[in-house]
Amino acid sequence: MADANTIYDLVVIGSGPGGYVGAIRAGQLGLRVALVEKDPYFGGTCLHRGCIPAKSLLQDAAIFHQTLHGLEHGVLADNVRLDFGKVQTRKDDIVKKLARGVEFLLKKNKVETVRGFGRLVRPDLVEVQVSGGEPVQLRAKHVMLASGSVPKGLPGLEFDGERILHSDHALALQSVPQSMVILGAGAVGVEFASAYSRFGCKVILIEMLERVVPLEDADSSKELERALKKQKIEVHTGTRFESAQPTESGLKVTARTAKGQERTWEVEKLLVATGRRPFGDGMGYEEVGLKMDRGFVLVDDHMRTNLAGVFAIGDLVPTPGYAHTASAEGVLVAEQVAGKSVHPINYDLTPNCTFCDPEVASVGLSEAKARERGFDVKVGKFPLNVLGRVLILGASEGMVKIVADAKYGQILGVHIVGPYATEFISEACMAITNEATVDELLHMQHAHPTVHEGMKEAAEGVFGSPIHS
Repeated sequence: MADANTIYDLVVIGSGPGGYVGAIRAGQLGLRVALVEKDPYFGGTCLHRGCIPAKSLLQDAAIFHQTLHGLEHGVLADNVRLDFGKVQTRKDDIVKKLARGVEFLLKKNKVETVRGFGRLVRPDLVEVQVSGGEPVQLRAKHVMLASGSVPKGLPGLEFDGERILHSDHALALQSVPQSMVILGAGAVGVEFASAYSRFGCKVILIEMLERVVPLEDADSSKELERALKKQKIEVHTGTRFESAQPTESGLKVTARTAKGQERTWEVEKLLVATGRRPFGDGMGYEEVGLKMDRGFVLVDDHMRTNLAGVFAIGDLVPTPGYAHTASAEGVLVAEQVAGKSVHPINYDLTPNCTFCDPEVASVGLSEAKARERGFDVKVGKFPLNVLGRVLILGASEGMVKIVADAKYGQILGVHIVGPYATEFISEACMAITNEATVDELLHMQHAHPTVHEGMKEAAEGVFGSPIHS
């Protein structure tokens, strides 16, 4: 338990993958650390209401789908049924196990914890409202704000947890809806579309922008949209949501295309997956004088705010909203506080991973972004569905695209759609981090038969022709 009489080297507000990782790193470096968490468990949104539970649902949806289509692989199964209650129980068990692991690591690294709602009173003082008790004041030489984010709604559309849902609700459903409209085809939207479609729900995916996963390279968006439509998911891009009216059995959802055509659907559920907003409600950020913009806390390239000794990380700041990014930022702060030499994070090297089916992953620059930055670009693309390993897996879509500098062959970006994309993007991360060229990638042997052979084939396509296409 944290001690109100101690002056801590670092007080962390929020125990998500940025907060708890930063706290543990600070503890490893010999600092006196206190970690404040408002929820009854550690791990934050990623562990309890995001990354982990969503991927558990996706895994079980994939197993159910494979079992239903087992005949294609010579596996005969009769009377295949889904026990969605067991799906949810398994998801919860995984989350609880990982949460216990986080708590163990905090104790092991001598991070002192206090459960309650933390508020920044001064740059050197955090006040924690403990449930059922008096406020505890924690004095600090440094403070790291890691309070994360919450689902963002739409004006005039109130979440009720029954018919109109956000991602937290969608993770906790007790039965599979017969039909669902999902607003937003970013990472969250397409992941839920994949999972619930494979569980047997009729899914309509609506995206206001002109393509799905709009933050990815345009070719990745096209490849994924084709795959989603083959899975009988309705995809409507360039379409703006207008209204949701209650009906006896659910909702009547109305949207309008860019050409002005009105579309309506009667569905059981509406899932709003239009993004998240930073969470700082009631935490004193504006009152204490932090510079902010649209709810984000503004920081420099070392995660320092305008207040001396106060840092902010993760979803609270306008950097890529990934758990692994928050963790890197948490470590950067901890090492600064400990007096170590540190370097700013290069966000171009952030791996972007979406766990829909097929998976989507990328690192570095898209083709359009590389051209915007003035590079003379050459591109190599390779279709994964001609590879032996991909055919064995039963996949029919996928590609690898490499964006390279035409003059020197330096790899600027890699974009993958297909099986295990979120795993073998690590090869691309290593290549770009070390400023590798296409030639160096070509001279690396890629094991056969594997999915990541597509990386070598795409590299061959940059300055020549892929051997197998």
